[in-house]
Amino acid sequence: MSNVKFLIAVFLFLSFWGTCFADNFESRISTMEETLKTQQKTIEEQQRTIQELKEELNRLKTTEVPAPDEKVPPAEQTPAGSGGLFGGSSLMNPNISLLLNTNGYASSIKESELANRGIPGFTNLGIDRNQGFNLEAAELYFFAPVDPYFNLYATIPVTEDGAEVEEAYFLTTSLPAGLQLKGGKFRSGFGRLNAQHEHVWSFVDAPLAYRAFVGDEGIDEKGLQLTCLPPLPFYMQLGFEALQGENEVLFGPDVGTGPHAFTAFAKASFDIGDNSTMLLGPSVITGKTKTGSIADNTEFTGDSTLYGFEFTYKWKPSKSRSFTLQSEYLLRQQSGDLLDTTLLTSDSLKRTQDGIYLQGIYQVERWGFGARYDLLEVFRDKYVEAENQESFGDKPWRASGEIEFNPSEFSKLRFQYNYDRSGRDGKTNNEFFLQCEFGIGAHGAHTF
Repeated sequence: MSNVKFLIAVFLFLSFWGTCFADNFESRISTMEETLKTQQKTIEEQQRTIQELKEELNRLKTTEVPAPDEKVPPAEQTPAGSGGLFGGSSLMNPNISLLLNTNGYASSIKESELANRGIPGFTNLGIDRNQGFNLEAAELYFFAPVDPYFNLYATIPVTEDGAEVEEAYFLTTSLPAGLQLKGGKFRSGFGRLNAQHEHVWSFVDAPLAYRAFVGDEGIDEKGLQLTCLPPLPFYMQLGFEALQGENEVLFGPDVGTGPHAFTAFAKASFDIGDNSTMLLGPSVITGKTKTGSIADNTEFTGDSTLYGFEFTYKWKPSKSRSFTLQSEYLLRQQSGDLLDTTLLTSDSLKRTQDGIYLQGIYQVERWGFGARYDLLEVFRDKYVEAENQESFGDKPWRASGEIEFNPSEFSKLRFQYNYDRSGRDGKTNNEFFLQCEFGIGAHGAHTF
C-alpha cells in the first residue's frame, strides 16, 4: 500500500513539473517569435534606408568618370549629400568657389618688346604680361545638379577688364552604355594640358608648343562633346567633339561657316604595380582656318589639322611623396593661301611643324620642385610659301624651373624661372615669376 501511494505521489509530481515545463517552453517560444518579428522589421527598415541612399547617390553623382588615381576637377565634382553655399540641399543652392590667381613678373626684355615678341614662323602673338604685379583672374566656379538627368557647370574669370564666361555647359548623368554628352562652352578634351584649368598646371605659363599651335588660352570652344567608357578591363575614354572653331591661332573667329572644327581623342590609363599609374592617348582636331596670327599684315585662309599625343606617369608611394612625369607631342599641318593685306597679293602656304614639352615634378610634404623643357621643330620644319622653303633661324626652345610651397590644399606659393630662346632674334628672355593662388568655397580636388 505504501508503494502505491509513493507511485501516485511521483506521478502527480511529474505531471505538475511537465505542465510547468510545457508552459515555460511555450512562453519562451512566444518570446523568441516576437523578437524575430522585431528584428525582421528592423532589417526591412534598414534595407529601405540603404535603397533610398543608393537612389539618391545615383541621382546626384557625376557620371564623367576620371582615370584611375585621378581626382575630379572642382567644376565637375558632385558633392553627394552636401549643402549649397548657404546650406540646405545642393539641389536648391549651387556649390560656389572663388580662386584668386595673382603674380609678380619680371623680364630681361622691355615690356614694349614683349608685346611684339612672337615666335617667327609660328605665331606673331606676343607675350601679354606686364612687368611688376599682375592680377591674372579671380575665377568663380558654379556647380549644381539640375535634375536626375543633367548637371550644370560654369567658370567665370573676373579680371580688371571685366568678367567673361570661360566655361558654361551641361553634362548628362544617366545615358546608357557609358555614354555622356556635354554641351555649351567648355575646354576641349584635346590633349592633357588643354582640358585643365590654368591653376591646375604645374607651371605658371603654357608650354611653347601650346603657345605656337593653339595660343596661351588653349582650345576653349562652344559645341558638343560625346564621350564613351567602353567595358574594358582597364580605363579607356573615347571622345568626339563638334566645335564652333573660334580659336584665334588654330582656326580664327572670322571663318563664318558655322561649326567647322571636329575633335577625336582616346585616353587610356593603367596601373603599374601598387604605386604607379600611367595615362596616355592620341588626339586630333581639324577644321577650316581664317586667321591673321601667322605674321603681321597677313591673313591665312585654308585647312588646319593638329595631332597630339599625351603621356603622364605618376609614382606615389605615400601621401607625402610623389613624382609626376608629363609630356605632349604636337604636330600641325596647314594648307591654304596667305594674303598680304598691305599689297593685296596672295601666295600659297603649306606648314608642317611640330613641338614637344617634357616636365617632371617631385613633391615632398608641402614642397614641390619642377623642371620643364620646351622645343619646337623637333622632327618637322616645313614652311613653304609660294613653293619656297622659308628659314627663320635656330629652333625655338625654352628651359624652366619652379619651386612651390603649399601651406594647405587651399593655397599655393610658386617661384618660376624661364630661360627663353624662342624669339629667334638672338636675345634671351630671362623671366621670373612669383605666383600666389588662394581658393575658398566648395572647391574640389584637382587631377593628378
